[in-house]
Amino acid sequence: MKVHGITDVEAFFSEVDRCKGKVELVTVDGDRLNLRSKLCQYVSVARLFSGGETTEMEIVTDEEADERALKKYLLL
Repeated sequence: MKVHGITDVEAFFSEVDRCKGKVELVTVDGDRLNLRSKLCQYVSVARLFSGGETTEMEIVTDEEADERALKKYLLL
């Protein structure tokens, strides 16, 4: 799923931490960062806010329930 404009990164990562399966950020270069890893969360934050504004990104999950939960969170 494509997402952009995440303003509360801490709350977003709290939601990611509640997921049961893999949650990955796919970069424009095709790299996959495991968002369940705290180190990768820090790296992704640096990518998200490089240049002073958030960029569009793609989030991939391997559990349908996790994708639904993240979509529900992002639409609130």
